[in-house]
Amino acid sequence: MKRRNFIKAIGLVAALPNLAQSLRADDSALKKTVSTHKVLTCNVRVDVPADSKTGDGWKHRKEMCADIIKAQKADLFGLQEAQEIHWKDLKSRMPEYDTYALSYFPTTFHPINAIFFLRSRYELISAGGFWLSETPHIAFAKSWDSALPRLVNWVDLKERSSGKEFRYWNTHLDHKGQQARAKSAALIVQASDVLPKEFPQILTGDMNAGIENQAITNFTEGGWVDTFAAANPGKDPGQTFHGFRGPKAAPHKKIDWIFCRGAVKPLAAAVIRDGRNGHYPSDHYFVSAVVEL
Repeated sequence: MKRRNFIKAIGLVAALPNLAQSLRADDSALKKTVSTHKVLTCNVRVDVPADSKTGDGWKHRKEMCADIIKAQKADLFGLQEAQEIHWKDLKSRMPEYDTYALSYFPTTFHPINAIFFLRSRYELISAGGFWLSETPHIAFAKSWDSALPRLVNWVDLKERSSGKEFRYWNTHLDHKGQQARAKSAALIVQASDVLPKEFPQILTGDMNAGIENQAITNFTEGGWVDTFAAANPGKDPGQTFHGFRGPKAAPHKKIDWIFCRGAVKPLAAAVIRDGRNGHYPSDHYFVSAVVEL
């Protein structure tokens, strides 16, 4: 199956049965129900033994990381670099969330791009994902100049109180390959284009790319809106990668993003710079957004 047809197929198969019912709903009735949703994107940093020497290993960070995420009272959040140990620790500290992730390696449980969503608020309709490569249906495939296999995963959720449905995507673009970043962004745009123009969609991820990067241009030209820029016109978000140095880090840029498209209105967005005693939950700042469907 050709890549374009494959992407269209996986999106349509999962989405159409539920979308058909949603699109038949009366528009005026939908407008009566206003719902806001708080979303986070959190690169939690793989557990690297060298980090423990500076007090930044996962065993030193796990409680702080969970506390900072919980303090945000997020409805949904996406993780990047989440290994089994991260997933288990955060899941045990936040049992009110259900999760979905794809495994990274065939021999190691490594749910990068894990998605967490409040069980009490959302019903899972369907879920899936694909590999950011020229053969997206082949697990662990990589293409272009990508240093590692990369993927995007998604969940289709229904808000229990309003019946509104939306799709939430989460990804992590390659840290070395510029062509891979740009091509991966284009692939995600192509997949999201399968859904109706007004269908609400949210995308979180560590894009390893600043605003000037072609990958980000591909997202914005492809219909995705940066929630930070929309909610904070003209404001510089500052950097999100800091290498555990916080404000002492060398100047960088925002590489962690929350995008939306379709019938989604950004209301607020922020870079979360919380830490404790000079230490931080990750080598990235987390990012939040409040959106209205």
